[in-house]
Amino acid sequence: MSDQYSQGIHTRQAHKAIPEGCYEEEQGLKGFFGPVSHLIKKKPSTSWMEIEGPLRPHMLDLVQLKTPISETSGAVPQMVPTLYKQRLLYNKDLIVSWLTIQKSEPHQLKAHRNADGDILLFCHKGTGEILTEYGWFSYRPGQYIIIPKCLTHVIAAHEHSTFLVTENLTSHYESPDRGLVGRHAIYDPQALIKPDLEKLHESLKHWGSITQVKIQHRNEFTTFRYPSCIFADILGWKGDLYPYTLHMDDMMPLMSHRAHLPPSAHTTFVAREFVVCTFLPRPLEKDWDALKVPFYHQNIDYDEVLFYHAGDFFSRDNLHAGMMSLHPAGFPHGPHPKAVKNIHQKTETNEYAVMIDSRWPLQMDPIVQQIELKEYWGSWRE
Repeated sequence: MSDQYSQGIHTRQAHKAIPEGCYEEEQGLKGFFGPVSHLIKKKPSTSWMEIEGPLRPHMLDLVQLKTPISETSGAVPQMVPTLYKQRLLYNKDLIVSWLTIQKSEPHQLKAHRNADGDILLFCHKGTGEILTEYGWFSYRPGQYIIIPKCLTHVIAAHEHSTFLVTENLTSHYESPDRGLVGRHAIYDPQALIKPDLEKLHESLKHWGSITQVKIQHRNEFTTFRYPSCIFADILGWKGDLYPYTLHMDDMMPLMSHRAHLPPSAHTTFVAREFVVCTFLPRPLEKDWDALKVPFYHQNIDYDEVLFYHAGDFFSRDNLHAGMMSLHPAGFPHGPHPKAVKNIHQKTETNEYAVMIDSRWPLQMDPIVQQIELKEYWGSWRE
C-alpha cells in the first residue's frame, strides 16, 4: 500500500462528504487503477472561459453521418451501398468505426473476414442474424458481438441496422478481472451466447448460397470466390476460440449504495491497450453526503470515448442517442452544471452507454469534422 499524504481541506473517503459549495477533482494514473489524488476546489475544474489550443473535448453526432452514394454503371440509378463502414477514431491499437447495413436480400450476401484484428460490434439499431463458420446468432439493439480475428462471418440485416465497431489490432478481447466480487459478477459466463450450428444450416435455406469472402489484411481487401456455399460443408467444431454475443439485458452493473464507483467498475471487455465499459441503469447512492454524479476528473493516461446508446443521459445536457464524445487524456471533465443542480431530484440513472478508454492518443478521421459540435467545449459553462 502506497503512502498517503494530505494538506488542507480533504475528505476521509473519496466522493463523499465534500464540503458544501466545494468540488472534488480526481487526478489519477492507469485509468483509475493507479496512484490517485483528490483535490477540493472552490470551483469545478471545468469553469474555463475559453480554450485556446488543440487539447479540447469533441462531441460527434453520428446520426448526421451520411452514407455515401456508390457509383453504378449503365442505366441503373445510383444506389446507397448495402454495407458501409466509416472510420471515426484510430491509433495503432484500435479503430472505432460506424457501420451501416441496409436490409439484406436473399442470394445477395457476401461474407467478411478481418485478418487485421478482433471485431467488437455493438448494435445500436436494427435486428437481424449473423452467420459464422461456427454457427448462427440473432442480434438486436444493445447487443455486443465479438468476432475473433480471421473468422468468416456474414451480417444479414432484417432491417436497416447500425453498429459501433471497435477493431482490436494488437491483442484479443478478454473478460475483466473480477477480483473479490467473483467470476459471476458483471455478467455470468452463461450469459455469453455461443453460436448455433444447427440454426446456421436452417438459416441458409432462406439466405441462399454464400460463395464470396471479402478479406481485410493490412487494411487492404481481397475477395475469394468459391464454387459452392462456404458454410454448407461445416459438420461441427470444438474448442475455446469462437464468436459469441452478450446483451446489455444480461449484465449486472456493480453498485455501491454509499459511494460513487469509478468507471473502471463497469469494465466489460479488456484488450492490451484499451478497455470497453458499459453503463447501465442503476440506483443512485443513498448516503446523504455521497457524490451522486460522475466526479470531476483527469484520466491522465487514457483517452475516453463515450457512445450514448439510449435513455436519459443525466450527466450531460442537450444529448440524444447516437452521439459520441472524445475527452483526450489530461483534459479535466465531469458532469454538466445542470446535472449537478438537479441530481437530488433523481433516485436512479436511466442511461445505456458504451465507453472505450484508450491507453494511447486517438486520431480523428477527417470525416468527423462534418459531424462535430464545434462549441462542445463551452457546454460546461453555467
